[in-house]
Amino acid sequence: MNKVSFGHEDVEPREKTRRVRGVFSSVASRYDLMNDLMSGGQHRLWKDLLVRRVRPRLGEAILDMAGGTGDVAFRLARHGAAVTVADINPDMLAVGIERAKARGIEGLAWAEENAETLSFADKSFDAYTIAFGIRNVTDMPAALAEAYRVLRTGGRFFCLEFSRTRWPGFATLYETYSRHVVPHIGKAVANDADSYRYLIESIERFPDMPTFKAMIEQADFANAKAEPILGGLVAIHSGWKV
Repeated sequence: MNKVSFGHEDVEPREKTRRVRGVFSSVASRYDLMNDLMSGGQHRLWKDLLVRRVRPRLGEAILDMAGGTGDVAFRLARHGAAVTVADINPDMLAVGIERAKARGIEGLAWAEENAETLSFADKSFDAYTIAFGIRNVTDMPAALAEAYRVLRTGGRFFCLEFSRTRWPGFATLYETYSRHVVPHIGKAVANDADSYRYLIESIERFPDMPTFKAMIEQADFANAKAEPILGGLVAIHSGWKV
């Protein structure tokens, strides 16, 4: 059996799935706070941009995969979309459900799902979003194939994910920050340096923009695009089911 990356380690696929569950169970309660600290609050702007690109419409069905804490789903729901929040980790979903209650956000559906083997019927959704989740999937081609399957003809796929910035000086600065500062922040705020070290390593192992764009095309999506943010530090990838 081929091994897959878990950070800088190569492990059996089932082992990666198990470890990823453990990482997100560990960080669930502080996940959004850590995102603020790690990105200087920029992740909120990136998610706003993602939703503008999706252009959710009243009544359309959207699947927000790996969306446990609800950050993207809440934004989509403001436009009147019927959003299903799916995540492999029940602890992340529990945080999202509590956040929705605290904000008085109703009408969201919550589902414990593996992105590689979704339980939804073919052609169930008008759009599929996944923010900072695809790199944690054990089998990315399988997840992309499932995204394609559950989308209706004309459906949109949008993925917000870290990538590699093309700005040389900024790239060096970010690498130093992510490798040496983020784990210490994780230790101080979430008492978990190892999980945040994994999250940074998973970014470093994620395919670059042209490679991931090609993977989207190989999953039969048309008009695949990669929109770089901060020179490619983050990117919005998209494609259409035609």
